[in-house]
Amino acid sequence: MLPLAALTLAQSPTSPQVFGYRDFAPQAKLDNAFMAIPDATLAGQHLKTLTSAPHWASSPEDYTTAVYVADKFKAAGLETEIVPYKVLLNKPIKIVIEAFDADGKKLMSGPTAEHVDPNKFGGDPFQDDPRILPAFNGSSPSGDVTAEVVYANYGTLADFQQLAKLGISVKGKIVIVRYGENFRGIKTYIAQQYGAAGVLIYSDPADDGYFRGDMYPKGPYRPETGVQRGSIQFLPIYPGDPTTPGVASTLDLPASKRIPLDKLQNNQATIPTNPLSYHDAAPILKALGGSESPRDWQGALPFTYHLGAIGNGAAVTGAAGAGAGSGNHTPANKVTVHMHLEQDIALRTIWDVIGKIPGTDNSEDWVVAGNHRDAWVYGAVDPNSGTAAMLETVHGLGALLKQGWKPQRTIVIGSWDAEEEGLIGSTEWAEQHEKVLAHAVAYFNTDVGVAGPNFDAAAVPSLKQFVREVTKEVPSPKGGTVYDQWKADQATAPTRRSHKSVDASDGDVRIGTLGSGSDYTPFIQHLGVPSTDIGSEGPYGVYHSVFDNYNWFIKFADPTFVYEQQQARVFGLEILHMADADVLPYDYQLYGKEIVGYLEAAQKLATTKNLTLDFAAAQTAANRFAAAGTAIRAVQSAPPANPTALNQALRNAEEALLNPAGLPKRSWFRHTIYAPGEFTGYAAVVIPGVNEGIDAPDANRAQTQLVALTEALNRAAAILEAAK
Repeated sequence: MLPLAALTLAQSPTSPQVFGYRDFAPQAKLDNAFMAIPDATLAGQHLKTLTSAPHWASSPEDYTTAVYVADKFKAAGLETEIVPYKVLLNKPIKIVIEAFDADGKKLMSGPTAEHVDPNKFGGDPFQDDPRILPAFNGSSPSGDVTAEVVYANYGTLADFQQLAKLGISVKGKIVIVRYGENFRGIKTYIAQQYGAAGVLIYSDPADDGYFRGDMYPKGPYRPETGVQRGSIQFLPIYPGDPTTPGVASTLDLPASKRIPLDKLQNNQATIPTNPLSYHDAAPILKALGGSESPRDWQGALPFTYHLGAIGNGAAVTGAAGAGAGSGNHTPANKVTVHMHLEQDIALRTIWDVIGKIPGTDNSEDWVVAGNHRDAWVYGAVDPNSGTAAMLETVHGLGALLKQGWKPQRTIVIGSWDAEEEGLIGSTEWAEQHEKVLAHAVAYFNTDVGVAGPNFDAAAVPSLKQFVREVTKEVPSPKGGTVYDQWKADQATAPTRRSHKSVDASDGDVRIGTLGSGSDYTPFIQHLGVPSTDIGSEGPYGVYHSVFDNYNWFIKFADPTFVYEQQQARVFGLEILHMADADVLPYDYQLYGKEIVGYLEAAQKLATTKNLTLDFAAAQTAANRFAAAGTAIRAVQSAPPANPTALNQALRNAEEALLNPAGLPKRSWFRHTIYAPGEFTGYAAVVIPGVNEGIDAPDANRAQTQLVALTEALNRAAAILEAAK
């Protein structure tokens, strides 16, 4: 390896101006030394090892991956420990789904095992491993239910409301819905509130199957028997171990500190839920009678979708209602489904791997970065493409350590477990370290590290410029920089991440807003640690299935692992820059501008809902915060000789945006600006207390939340105003 002094800058002989640095030249040399280390071939080896066996959280194979990651951390020189927690997980014992027509004739019996023809297009070498668990939903209870079926499209709140308008009740029925539009747990959350007896969630080929392109193994999209597993824990209520909200579920935690299993209704489903392939869903949907579905509820299976019940004949207006009015009823061919789910629900041990590089000057100001390691089956894309990249990031940091580099701030790298069941490993660790994380200056997340060649990111507004500047340094396999390709890609394609709303108000490359669905959630939304999330995307139709494996990855995602290398470099520069920046590179000017926009949009929404709310104090506070953000930006650009107090104020301003009382109905979520929506789950709701009060509509609740938002903005603004 070349010594630092022998490396030349990749960009230009003169150092660029980078926000947070008095002189970026020394950092630029360090960056180049780092970027020479992450190795595409090694990343591929990591991925192959990590995905060699199914490794559901708490399994012996999962522990094997923890040991592998810990060994790589130790080899790089990180202080490393494997940290166990005891958490509630359900494991399927027996799952039977059967459907019958009105005459009692069996239409299907499943679930059908995931399988593709081994003699076509290379088949799949991983599909027959006996350790693969039956396709199931995390957090589903056991149940034995036989009931009539109703089709409810994507199972959004609007979809259930549409059924109600048509006079169709789901009470006591089994609802069949398709994946997409919202987090799967919200489908059950809403169905439960409407009185459903059970839920089946299937993958429609319109969303990730043959309608999108060639199916695996010929192409990247979901084959006929492919099933999307996933947790249905009610994440917008609280993530983590269901028995210990706000408390770390350590091995020695007494039972008296846990919520008893019979009192867990708050964030756990009470009705059985299970996923299906469209191979198994098609016979059910095809046999359904009743009204034709609204035409925009039609998926890509080759028959007309019906609702399975006759309503009161109320016509539905607009395109959505075409074909659903009273004149289009077919005989009510009743389809009955029998769901028999046996779940082993128990406290099980999971394992986080934590690696640390102590800082020299501001050792309590942690820079935390992480990615989960557990998978529903093999998890090549989700999450181990991220883990492979993270291990090469650690490889690069280790090389710098061997040359004598030490970070100014402490770096902590986390390999989280049981993310798939409800962000459990990261949440328990964050809850355990809540006090020290009050000083943490950032949390950097990756998850779906590489599903293809298209870089994407989400961040709090204060870190959007930070992410852009990092990507301007990293070369892209396509040529130019990651930033160049990111911008070009966005110019020709819509944003791909359905769980991230996107704000382009600052006119640069678009960066998403953090909702939920990955491990940044406890850091930003519970503890107020400024966070980012990065990935690289493409045509990816095998999410959470058996087929998300090494074979799919080398055929369709990144055959030469050059995007793994790219992601390792981006992730590493995020860590290096935040660890060694002179002044914390938070952009409160943009943050303030976005919040002002959020309030303007909320006021318009209230008007459409005919709610009379007083926005004056909140608007004044938002404008004050925005002005303070502009003023502090000037101070950051010409910082004092000792910026310690300035940095502390910059960090404290984000934490001041927390409301200690939390959001209504879900007090674990404390951030007044960002939270996953109660009825979206993945997608963020901005100024959530206010907007959800308006959506309800509940004027008293919205006004109370406007007061809480005003107080938070004034707290944060006062901190920035006092900073020097």
